[in-house]
Amino acid sequence: MKAAIFDGSHTLKIEEIDKPEPSDTEILVKVVACGVCHTDEGYIEGTPTFKQKPLILGHEASGLVEVVGKNVSGFEVGDPVLIPPVLTCGTCEYCLAGRETICSRQQMLGNHIDGAFAEYIAVKAKDVVKVPEGLSLADVSIVADAVATPYHAVINRAQIKPGQKVVVIGCGGVGINVIQFANFAGARVMAVDLQDDKLALAKKLGAAITVNPSTEDLRGAIKKHFGRAEVAFEVVGNPVTQQMAFDSLGPGGKMVAVGYSPKKWDGFQSGKIMFWELELIGSLGCPPRDFERILYLIETGKITLDGLITHRFKLDQINEAFEVLRGGNAVRVIIEM
Repeated sequence: MKAAIFDGSHTLKIEEIDKPEPSDTEILVKVVACGVCHTDEGYIEGTPTFKQKPLILGHEASGLVEVVGKNVSGFEVGDPVLIPPVLTCGTCEYCLAGRETICSRQQMLGNHIDGAFAEYIAVKAKDVVKVPEGLSLADVSIVADAVATPYHAVINRAQIKPGQKVVVIGCGGVGINVIQFANFAGARVMAVDLQDDKLALAKKLGAAITVNPSTEDLRGAIKKHFGRAEVAFEVVGNPVTQQMAFDSLGPGGKMVAVGYSPKKWDGFQSGKIMFWELELIGSLGCPPRDFERILYLIETGKITLDGLITHRFKLDQINEAFEVLRGGNAVRVIIEM
């Protein structure tokens, strides 16, 4: 099979390698599409991976079941499936407590194990989800991370309530869906980004107010429309935007960190957190149990994938796909096999 191999250089190499053999508890999936994520770009730029290189990246995958392991039930050859980006053990203290996103033995595609920038991938069947008929299997690939991660952040971690004043900083592939789910939950949403086209999409997906901080004072806009934000989502992963999210909060507010940054944020103010009873909440991925619910919301039209995928490439164009991602103009990029 063909696969895009990451060997530590900035250019992935398309190579012919052996098709993986699924174990008794795994299924072999013929990949239909895989999203291109900034997390993948982070590995290329030097973020360490658990699996030693060479490695196949890619963790937003959908496809068709090709082979079913002999101890696997519930799947048949040809089933359309979505593969969660993180596979859980199901038995550690965190999994048993319903906190699968911080599973102590988790395996992330394209990090702990080979990912889905390949024609086939073998994965444990336990967390894989069937895709309802009528949905585009290629488009559904981005649900694995760009849609499911925001669901967990908004519904499980922030527990957004109707009427809450919410600021979302960053309208990229993940942030745009934080907006969509916050709107679905009934919040009044302010979207913040430096690109007007992304703000226009945010408006279509439910943002009541949009702010480009390069042309408008964010603090002034928050004061005008909200007074102070009740919940602020930081979906960029940058100390500057982390400070923006923190500064937007009023007493009793919550800041939800969705974007990852290896950099230290120096604006942490413990006195303000104490006196205002602020909450700082981390949010990582999405529990496997929620993927079926998310697909139902898409199937019934309550959440849309329209307009989220702005660029499509073939596997042998994967380095072009990363160049588009680095350009900052894409919402979501996918590789179609």
